Amino acid sequence: MTQMLRFALGLTALLVWLTGAAVAQEPVLPDFDQWETVASSAEEAVDAPDTTETMLEVQRARLVDYRAEFDAARNLNAARISALREQLAALGTPPEGEGAEPESPEVAANREELNRQLNTLLTPVQRAEAAYLRADALIGQIDVALRERQTEQLMEVVPTPLNPVHWRTAIDDLATAAGEIAAEAPDDADTARRSLRSSLPAVLALTILGLVLIFRGHHWSTAIVGRLQQFGARGFGIWRFVVSLLRIILPTVGLVLLAMAVLATDWLGPRGSTLVQLIPVIGGAMLGVRWVAERVFSRDEDEALILLPAAERKAVRFYVSIITVTVIIGAIITAIFDGQQPAETTEAVLRLPVMLLSAFALFRIGKILRGYSDPVTEDVSAAEEPRTSTLNRVVRGLGLGAMIVAVVAPLLLISGYYNAAVSLLPPYVTTLVLLGLVMTLQRFLADVYGAMTGQGVQARDALMPVFFGLILLLLSLPVMALAWHGARVTDLTELWALFSRGFAFGETRIRPTDFLSFAVIFVIGYAVTRLIQGALRSNVLPKTRMDIGGQNAIVSGIGYVGIFLAALLAITGAGIDLSALAYVAGALSVGIGFGLQNVVSNFVSGIILLIERPISEGDWIEVGGQMGYVRDISVRSTRIETFDRTDVIVPNADLISGTVTNYTRGNTVGRLIVPVGVAYGTDTKRIEGILQEIAEAQPIVLTNPPPAVLFLNFGADALEFEVRCYLRDVNWMMKVKNDINHAIAARFKEEGIEIPFAQRDLWLRNPETLQHATSASVQDGSDKAEPQA
Repeated sequence: MTQMLRFALGLTALLVWLTGAAVAQEPVLPDFDQWETVASSAEEAVDAPDTTETMLEVQRARLVDYRAEFDAARNLNAARISALREQLAALGTPPEGEGAEPESPEVAANREELNRQLNTLLTPVQRAEAAYLRADALIGQIDVALRERQTEQLMEVVPTPLNPVHWRTAIDDLATAAGEIAAEAPDDADTARRSLRSSLPAVLALTILGLVLIFRGHHWSTAIVGRLQQFGARGFGIWRFVVSLLRIILPTVGLVLLAMAVLATDWLGPRGSTLVQLIPVIGGAMLGVRWVAERVFSRDEDEALILLPAAERKAVRFYVSIITVTVIIGAIITAIFDGQQPAETTEAVLRLPVMLLSAFALFRIGKILRGYSDPVTEDVSAAEEPRTSTLNRVVRGLGLGAMIVAVVAPLLLISGYYNAAVSLLPPYVTTLVLLGLVMTLQRFLADVYGAMTGQGVQARDALMPVFFGLILLLLSLPVMALAWHGARVTDLTELWALFSRGFAFGETRIRPTDFLSFAVIFVIGYAVTRLIQGALRSNVLPKTRMDIGGQNAIVSGIGYVGIFLAALLAITGAGIDLSALAYVAGALSVGIGFGLQNVVSNFVSGIILLIERPISEGDWIEVGGQMGYVRDISVRSTRIETFDRTDVIVPNADLISGTVTNYTRGNTVGRLIVPVGVAYGTDTKRIEGILQEIAEAQPIVLTNPPPAVLFLNFGADALEFEVRCYLRDVNWMMKVKNDINHAIAARFKEEGIEIPFAQRDLWLRNPETLQHATSASVQDGSDKAEPQA
């Protein structure tokens, strides 16, 4: 009962929010005096050349908060302002001109009071609008300034790290930073030893458990996968993916335990503790990178997402391990100098060997990917040229990009463009990892989809996994933008704010929430329509005396009306002004007049067919030389199943404007005509009686009206009769005709009655001429044959 009550309350709240019935709290008017101070300070910061990036970011954050307040204040008293404007519109336009009759004093006083109230309410709204525009412009100026400074940093040049003079400086700076970290350790050794002695059991336990998880976690996850495969677990691909995550989770937990063990000794200072806490984070990220590589370039060919030869997949996994080690070293170097002021060449010198090693591994990976080609399928014949897939082109393109980056990044670093080199190679590696993660998650979702639909592994080639991959790719775009250092978090939040504010079409603004409201209301309306249709089709209409065609017409009409009302309610509930669609409707009317005449004609004809019902589903009709049963009537066309089991799609306009023969309209009674011919000299009355007996003996032939036998003609070859009878079900016409013909043949044979066939006598007018020509021909043949003898 409680769950039912909660569900009802939740559904009520959702409907109230969707229809806008809830009374929203009016936004609070911001403090404009304080805003002037903040805005002036931001303008000075933007104009000052010595303002740091941190100060600009702080100013920007304050401006964003104020802009959000002003955006909310722009809708202050919106309902009251709308009501006042409607009241003024109801009063009409005040009279103007010399000859115009003045309006009554009551109306003039009312108009003046309404204008006064409207101006009072519009004053803070207009101030909020102006302040909003000012804040938005200042935010844009700060973004431009930050991007310009980012570009300047990217193109900054430092001395080349190849100069041996800078090597000694870099080593000294590294030793100094390490010494400062070591100097932060506690000075009192006795106190440190007592602390270590007291925490030794916990340190040992954490260390042992962490080492076990690090070195045995991979083996345990592999054993679990093997056990699942051995017992044939259902949805093995899904379980294999889930269990493979243990290769990340277990070693990462082990690194966390080791970090906790080191921190529990109390031998490290603040910076040393920060470095130790950073190790599990970096280690977990690198384990994730290796996990992605193992999924994309799996040892198992059935699980590999990029099916390279086994040796090349092994090489790629090895080079990925090299890159992970170099990334860890680079992150540790950056963390050591965090907050320090080393020489400008120190980090470049220390990162040079690391980047060279990483570039070498990336170049080798790119070369392998560059040689990737799609596996040849069995469906492609030897004479047919195989088509290059999208995956093939993307993989080869990424391989070429990796080779270029692996060459350019070290050259930039050697040339002194340290920031440019660091902004090129690591982001490209991150991009490859993200794309591999997208492929991995897409395969997992495809396996889940296959398990839910019962398609199994075949679901990987279906359309839905492509849709999943597209969504995952769109979700990864912000992360890629951040990885390339070209976009900041504030840039992404600014895009999201712009998207949240919606898009303006004339005086109408459509927001993402409007799309959500439209979708939810329309889906609810559509579901209700289908429920009503189902109830009518299965429970209500079968209990009436209405024929099946009328039932289908009512169900179809309810569907069209319900979908139209659902769309109308969705548009209204989303707050979309229908008057703004007038221009679109006008443009569509022109398009309909020129290019959509046939479509509209068929649509209107379909409505007429459903209302008048000249034909219904199941009728036997003939139209345009096609004969068959009506199987489906839609708003555009009608599907007819012919007697040879082929479907013929007939436009509805042909059924309305053309000639249609309906053999079963209203009832299934129909007439059958069987022609019969007998030889001359046969007793015609006897034939008439025999045919009458045969027709009356058929069980499906009606006795009222009774069958009739007609002596029609003295034909050229026979005496011509016809058996005419009415069948209670014309759908059995061919079967009854077949039975009657068999009965006639058997009875005529029994009675010795001849069924004649066409005969012709050939008379030769001059036979002697033909005989003379034959003799001459034979004589000529003999004369010609003598010389050859």
